[in-house]
This record gives sequence, C-alpha cells and structure tokens, in this order.
Amino acid sequence: MAKYLAQIIIVGAQVVGRAFARAVRQEYAASRAAAEARGRAGRQSAAASSISGMSLQEAQQILNVGKLRSEDIQQNYEHLFKVNDKSVGGSFYLQSKVVRAKERLEEELHIEEMDQARKEQTKQSET
Repeated sequence: MAKYLAQIIIVGAQVVGRAFARAVRQEYAASRAAAEARGRAGRQSAAASSISGMSLQEAQQILNVGKLRSEDIQQNYEHLFKVNDKSVGGSFYLQSKVVRAKERLEEELHIEEMDQARKEQTKQSET
C-alpha cells in the first residue's frame, strides 16, 4: 500500500514539474518576443529613463496623463506648476518633480516621433 502511495506522489510531482517547466518556457518566450517588439524605441526609452532618473510610468502618474498627448501634458504641467509655486505655499520639491516629469514625457514624445518617421522612411524606401 505504501509503495503505491509513493508512486502516486512521485508521478504527481513529475506532472506538476513538467507543467511548471513548460509554463516558465512559455513566459520566457513571451517576454523575449515583447522585448524584441519594443525594439529600438524601447532601448531609447530605457536610456531616457536612466538619464532623467524617472520612469515613463512615474512621469505619467505625476502629471496625471494616460496617453501621451502634447496638449494634455502641457495643460496638466501648467496647472501643477502653478499650484506648487512656493509663493502660494507650494513645494519647490514637488514643483521640480513636475518639471522633470514634463521633460521625461516630452523626451518620450520625441522618441515616438523619431520612430514614426523611421517607419515612414522604411515604407517609402520599400515602394
């Protein structure tokens, strides 16, 4: 009886182990494909995050911007900059974070524009 119980446990552990290994391989392949899809723009964005010291997500949260649109960024920047002005009782630290967030988002917009222009050039050269 104990022999059969041990065999059941061993077979069950093997099945779970194989399923786990397969899931890890699939996740690795998916993350690798996503990284390749981001390509050059992703590397430039990572470099911009490194230089500015602020990630894209953090900058979007600070300026309360979902999609990268220049008008929304400018509008929210102006509001938050005025609200955090030291002369009206605001914080210079928060004001500087708002400025850095705007700079980071503008850099990301520039990267996207460059990537779009590169794609258009590629399409034109193919035809």
